[in-house]
Amino acid sequence: MSKEKIFANGFSFKRNEKAPTFVVGNLSVKKEDAIEFLNQHEDRGYVNLNINMSKSGTYYVELDTWKPTPQGEGKPAEKQEVPF
Repeated sequence: MSKEKIFANGFSFKRNEKAPTFVVGNLSVKKEDAIEFLNQHEDRGYVNLNINMSKSGTYYVELDTWKPTPQGEGKPAEKQEVPF
């Protein structure tokens, strides 16, 4: 089961290998595109993004579409004994 990737428009991440070890990378935000993307994908005030590395070694920013499954969903209901 493969979900289609949703790339985060307006966000760009780059790693500088010459930077000190405490610098993870640089995130650039193109305001107009990012605001449109954030408004489109907001869920209760949040937009979760992942910074991933492609097979070719370049970084990209992707929308995190993971949602927890509600408790009890997908499990058979347990029998409850009713006292008489």
